[in-house]
Amino acid sequence: MNEADSTEQTDVVVLDGAFEPDQVAVDVAGGSAIALSRKDPGKQGENEDTVAVIPYGPGAAVLVVADGAGGLPAGKRASLTAVTTLAAALQTAMDKTMLLRTAILNGIEAANDAVLALANGSGTTLTVVTIEGLVARSYQIGDSEALVVGQRGLIKLQTTAHSPTGFAVEAGFLDEREALHHEDRHLVSNFLGTSDMRIDVGTGVELRPRDTVLVASDGVTDNVHIAEIVEHVRKGALADSAAALVKLAGDRMTGDIAGLPSKPDDLSLILFRKARSVRIIDE
Repeated sequence: MNEADSTEQTDVVVLDGAFEPDQVAVDVAGGSAIALSRKDPGKQGENEDTVAVIPYGPGAAVLVVADGAGGLPAGKRASLTAVTTLAAALQTAMDKTMLLRTAILNGIEAANDAVLALANGSGTTLTVVTIEGLVARSYQIGDSEALVVGQRGLIKLQTTAHSPTGFAVEAGFLDEREALHHEDRHLVSNFLGTSDMRIDVGTGVELRPRDTVLVASDGVTDNVHIAEIVEHVRKGALADSAAALVKLAGDRMTGDIAGLPSKPDDLSLILFRKARSVRIIDE
């Protein structure tokens, strides 16, 4: 896939873990994306993650990862319902030429209503990153996470997991490495499918041509340290970065090495970069 000469993706790409392929590469929003979703290697049930790459007119896209809440019923149905409802809402908003930020907020509210309407007690996380021109912005519900990483490893954007450990890390009470081994790591305090769902809207971040955007479920972030994630995604081809990160997370899930995190789980991620030919003009 040639980043500079790619053909823009015009269709919504949704991976729900139920059918092959479990990984796709698409050209969208003036760049390239790799999306994948794979089931917990030791799990008998279905993959409860759903991911999507949703174009929003020329030069814009919406990257979505949803993780059906473990311990609640019908997690897969919740994540798929949330993502497909958001995608449909965005298509309607695009037809009306609605501002992307307004469309996302309305779409997430519609997704929450749709999950509530399932009336089965299910819930799902939802982490969204919009790419609009040269600006990336996050919308966070739950503990799936998003990062924007520069080629030299600088973290330009990092969402906070909506969990006791996530808030403790943000407040400086807990180290990120300690958080991976904390007994409350699995607790999540914010879901779609609840009447008090809240959306954390991030500040817009300007993307440089070699910056990498990552959106990932906790199958990645519960098994790989942030510094390791940064090192794997900051350079090299997107497909190679994704493969290396998935292998490391998978090895951790199936291993039991003292001092290293190991939490078997469904694993989903999206990696995105702007094409190298994109020019940024300083005013």
